Amino acid sequence: MLESIIKGFGLGLIFVLSVGPVIFTIIKQSINNGTKGGFSFVLGVWLSDIILVVVSNAFSDFVMQAMHFKTTISYVGAAFIISMGAFYIFFKKVSLPNGVSEREVKFGKRDFTKAFMSGLIINTLNPSVMLFWLINATAFAASHSLAERIILFSTCLLVNMVGDVAKIMLATKIRHKLTIHNISIINKISGLILIGFGVAIIYGIVYLNK
Repeated sequence: MLESIIKGFGLGLIFVLSVGPVIFTIIKQSINNGTKGGFSFVLGVWLSDIILVVVSNAFSDFVMQAMHFKTTISYVGAAFIISMGAFYIFFKKVSLPNGVSEREVKFGKRDFTKAFMSGLIINTLNPSVMLFWLINATAFAASHSLAERIILFSTCLLVNMVGDVAKIMLATKIRHKLTIHNISIINKISGLILIGFGVAIIYGIVYLNK
């Protein structure tokens, strides 16, 4: 049991420290919409991770067959990430006046749903995330029992959740010290980063299919 916890902790740290579109979107959501925005987004990410972990462990054969459609999934995911990046650069408006407190931020059910679905879709359609869970689920299935894998991946998910909460709290704390101009710049930088990840995914598909 202790061995599974240690391995899960290490795997979780690797996932927390990995750089991808999700981490930048968490920060962007937290800066623009405060704690509510950040948590709405990561709830979608967490649900996606839980689904991918369960499916990867319980239906590894099904997931392996689904990976035959990796190219299609990658294109769809890249298109979604690029479109979000373009939205942040060209269309996203920062309407929150500088100095407004967290309690005054208007974040309704519609905003929650949009942020939640964005987190769910970005994470699920990210081929690197899918491969991360599938490869590790397959690797540990050969040497660990079901009970050990439940402990291992539960620990991994817990570490990842704690890391996401830390990112949200840090971004929210920084947010109160930013001006509207700086937030707009962060939006554009986040958009460029997302577009960069989307283009990198497409480049990887084209390069691998040569």
